[in-house]
Amino acid sequence: MKVRIDKAACVGNARCWAVSPELFPLDDDGYILVEEVEVPAGMEDLARRGVRACPERVMQIMEDDNSQ
Repeated sequence: MKVRIDKAACVGNARCWAVSPELFPLDDDGYILVEEVEVPAGMEDLARRGVRACPERVMQIMEDDNSQ
């Protein structure tokens, strides 16, 4: 699973980071640092919660073909 992020649309709410700082690192101003997150095994639920927490909806989950 991957999470793709539209960094330009991030407004710095940091709600994703509040769910999982490991998956959603922020810069010094509180904006997302990465454009894509490779979600480690076992952290899928945290990734989904972080994506849902974003009020701007700038994140998209990309499921692996074999993860269904």
